[in-house]
Amino acid sequence: MDIEAQIEELKASPNLPRHVAIIMDGNGRWARHRQQPRLAGHRAGREPVRMCVRTCARLGVEYLTLYTFSLENWKRPQGEVKGLMMFLEDVLKTEYLELDENGVRLAVIGRTEMLADSTREVIADTIRKLEHNNRLVLTLAISYGGRAEICDAARKLAGDIRDGSLLPEDVTEDRFRDYLYAPLTPDPDLLIRTSGEMRISNFLLWQIAYSEIHVTDVYWPDFNEEHLLNGIREYTTRDRRYGLAS
Repeated sequence: MDIEAQIEELKASPNLPRHVAIIMDGNGRWARHRQQPRLAGHRAGREPVRMCVRTCARLGVEYLTLYTFSLENWKRPQGEVKGLMMFLEDVLKTEYLELDENGVRLAVIGRTEMLADSTREVIADTIRKLEHNNRLVLTLAISYGGRAEICDAARKLAGDIRDGSLLPEDVTEDRFRDYLYAPLTPDPDLLIRTSGEMRISNFLLWQIAYSEIHVTDVYWPDFNEEHLLNGIREYTTRDRRYGLAS
């Protein structure tokens, strides 16, 4: 079945995921196997991002979250980090027109105060340019860590309890969610990880409690539309029980 036929088939599925989250892994190994610098792998990963945004918008997926830069990534060599930030700024400056054409609204989660002023300015400008769109919400997790998000939420919650605006007995899962970075974004239905690694790498720890997980051995720069559709198709066949009997 060709790609167009697969897309039309999935669009008709009653089990299409509303929110897809992706751990984009394998850029460095992709580059190393080709005897290229690591940044070449990150640059090669640009097209899969473009493809995922375009295809998810066509399918009717409402939310796409990409693990773009983790808190742990700050520990990488300074040259690589600087190159990644420059690359991120360039992508946002040059891709916003296509994002706009696809009806994409941009959001960012993470400890963005750690980013350089220039990067924060580009992010804010791109968010503003796309704020009128409502077809697909693209969330970039930048300077992000799942444990850090929970700690930040707990810190804000504790402050409200200290100030008397919240009682300890009023703390529920739903109330705690209000303190997360993007409380209005639904939990991911499907989590995709590339490169074959069987771990979640501190990504959306609170939100993926009941997400279905799809792992592919393909390195992120080689991740294509067929791979994405395979992951989504597999998701549509699963029985999500949320701890209950089927």
